[in-house]
Amino acid sequence: MQLSGVGVSPGRVAGPRVVVAADLPKPASEPVPSDLAAEAGKIGQAAAAVATALSDRARSVSGDARSVLETTAAMASDPALTASAEKLVLGRSLPAPRAVWEAAGEFMTALQAAGGYLAERARDVADVRDRIVAALLGVAPPGVPELTSPSVLVARDLAPADTAGLDPDLVLALVTEEGGPTSHTAILARALGIPAVVACAGVLGLDSPGLAVDGSAGTVAPADGTVRAPARTARPEWDGVGRLADGHRVKLLANVGSAADASAAAAAGAEGIGLFRTEFCYLSAASEPTEAEQRAAYAAVLSPFAGKPVVVRTLDAGSDKPLAFLPMGEEPNPALGVRGLRVAFDRPELLDRQLSAIAAAAAETGVELSVMAPMVATAAEAAWFADRARAAGIARVGVMIEIPAAALCAASIFEVVDFVSLGTNDLAQYVFAADRQLGAVAALNDPHQPALLRLVGMVAEAAAGKPVGVCGEAAADPSLAPVLVGLGVTSLSTNAVALAGVGAVLREVDLETCRVRSRRDLRGRARAAGLAG
Repeated sequence: MQLSGVGVSPGRVAGPRVVVAADLPKPASEPVPSDLAAEAGKIGQAAAAVATALSDRARSVSGDARSVLETTAAMASDPALTASAEKLVLGRSLPAPRAVWEAAGEFMTALQAAGGYLAERARDVADVRDRIVAALLGVAPPGVPELTSPSVLVARDLAPADTAGLDPDLVLALVTEEGGPTSHTAILARALGIPAVVACAGVLGLDSPGLAVDGSAGTVAPADGTVRAPARTARPEWDGVGRLADGHRVKLLANVGSAADASAAAAAGAEGIGLFRTEFCYLSAASEPTEAEQRAAYAAVLSPFAGKPVVVRTLDAGSDKPLAFLPMGEEPNPALGVRGLRVAFDRPELLDRQLSAIAAAAAETGVELSVMAPMVATAAEAAWFADRARAAGIARVGVMIEIPAAALCAASIFEVVDFVSLGTNDLAQYVFAADRQLGAVAALNDPHQPALLRLVGMVAEAAAGKPVGVCGEAAADPSLAPVLVGLGVTSLSTNAVALAGVGAVLREVDLETCRVRSRRDLRGRARAAGLAG
């Protein structure tokens, strides 16, 4: 029986099947600790031990794996998680393992409610949670078992730290039941050159000694366990400058959402920040952070990029991404309701304070600042935002193109802003009416879909010389990068781990080749989908 999922890293292989252990079960809430202070003290020690172990692993590797492990280590040492768990021990008399579990659950709930990129980071928190709980219980954490021979790994999902530590000589392929084309598993698999299929429903139920995996077609089938795999090519190398073979410049920037992300991006050679998600500053806040608090938080993220370009996105919140201090009420369809810039229409002072803090942080760190607004639908909305940003002393202003209406009216939007950035993750959701978090419709969120590419081309054509970036995870796919450049995109912004692969591929092609590929890709895929014009 052949199963279908979403192919996210190309290659055809077969080999013995190894199942990755599931997450730890929820720890018991009893017995009540006899010494609550001592029990609470165990949490910081366990978290420190986990962070040290991850940091030690990071020092033993390089490139993409190192940056991911360093980011996970920073998450394990986050004092907010430790403090929240300690309060649960002292306030509710919970054992330390259960307190860590529940504290992490609160963070995961907030991230999942935030949606998009932040929702995908909930898996990272679960990984850190399991590692700290395992340390407290004195058991081995769940994750990838030690491999002694080449195998196909099968899992419900994989944490970035697990994927980053994989040996491509022993891991023939990755197959997960969950995840999507923009997940960390997909990005890291491509970076490591490991064939991978995600959102493959039912794969954990296959009872066979081996699996045959086609990472291009997205198929998985039972096999006898015999290893069949072509020789792998060397990992890509990139010198930190985004350009084509003919010298045509394409800036390669980073998507970041925290100071740890920014440090990893700088270490990976990013030429700047193409998308700074500012929601992290608000997620756990019971009240709106002051301008001084925001300024300090933003400066910590911007400081590694002094003298370089950074694009800061203003708060992307709403009833689908609730914040404690920003009650929005219930809506029948939150994804189509008051979110993103729409929140600011009734609360302009919230936006004004954030713009002031962003401008102050940029002046403090010496970055080349640009700001952009999320969820803009019309040129009038773009003009409203641009006026407020320029009044705050910010010279370069843009908007996100993630609503189809904005793509269709791009020419009018370019009349009032200096640049745009295509958020292909949300744009795909709205174009195909397909939730990017739902595995059953993951194939519709494939950034190679011709309808999505046609919108990208329309926006680039309307730019008339102004910059057009892509900051969705479409930019992380090396096979798609030349197509996007051929359509007229001038910069690509992605997670740090994808930069080298994208940079290496672009260095091998010239601009005319990119244009030919974009035309061929649109024509061929459009005919197959019945969309040829």
